[in-house]
This record gives sequence, structure tokens and C-alpha cells, in this order.
Amino acid sequence: MASECAGKSSWPELLETQGEVAAATIERENPLVTAIIVLEGSLVSGDFLCTRVWVWVNKSGIVTRVPTIG
Repeated sequence: MASECAGKSSWPELLETQGEVAAATIERENPLVTAIIVLEGSLVSGDFLCTRVWVWVNKSGIVTRVPTIG
């Protein structure tokens, strides 16, 4: 589904970086999306949106999953 969305859709290089830095990088590299920082274990909406990137972080604020559009 991500291939249907405009712009960059995945950021594997941000794995294990600080969540705030990752979110800023994502929004700079694809201004069509909003990066939302989410603590691991939190519940989020299951719907797919080309305008959203979940940035999953641990309690230390480190990205734990590759951020992708969705």
C-alpha cells in the first residue's frame, strides 16, 4: 500500500535513533506526512493513511521499528 502514497514511504535508517530526531527527519524528507511518536505497547488506529507515519519508541525514546507510511 505504501507504494500508492506520494514521496518517501520508509525510513530504515532511522531505526535505533531518537524518536524526536526521527520524526523531524521524516517530515522534512516527505512533507506530505505527519510523523507521530508512539510508545511501544500503545494502541493506535488500524486504518491506513498516506499522510501518517507511526514512530514507535521505547521508554528511552529510541525508535524500535522501521517507520513507514500507514
